[in-house]
Amino acid sequence: MKSEKRKSGESNVQQPEVVESQHSTFNGEIGKKTWAIAEGYIPSYGTGPEPQMTSHETACILNAGNEDAHIRMTIYFSDKDPIGPYEFTVSAKRTKHIRFNDLTDPAPIPKDTDYACVIESNVPVVVQHTRLDTRQAENALFSTMAYPVA
Repeated sequence: MKSEKRKSGESNVQQPEVVESQHSTFNGEIGKKTWAIAEGYIPSYGTGPEPQMTSHETACILNAGNEDAHIRMTIYFSDKDPIGPYEFTVSAKRTKHIRFNDLTDPAPIPKDTDYACVIESNVPVVVQHTRLDTRQAENALFSTMAYPVA
């Protein structure tokens, strides 16, 4: 970043330096190793064509680092013991979108049931939580950052 003096005595503003390149020069790790999604719910039905319009929840995981991320997810419920871990890998410098609806091993996540999730990684990653709710003809899509624990 370089500092630039503005007119009329305004304060310095940080301006990003532009890098002329075909590929990003970013080679650093970003994110945290532990994330929490405190709210989850998979509706048992939806409207519209399957599988594109299936109501679902997704953990979008970005691994911007130089090492593969080995991910473990544990699902928590209000009325029963946790299930997991669900394990998978997000390759270095890649992203992976995991639909909670598609998780089956060690057990499927029950539909129409409140749940929460803790996501652990061996390297820093960024986690975003997305939901598509197609129970009505007027679909709802929301997305939020998971909570970065550590």
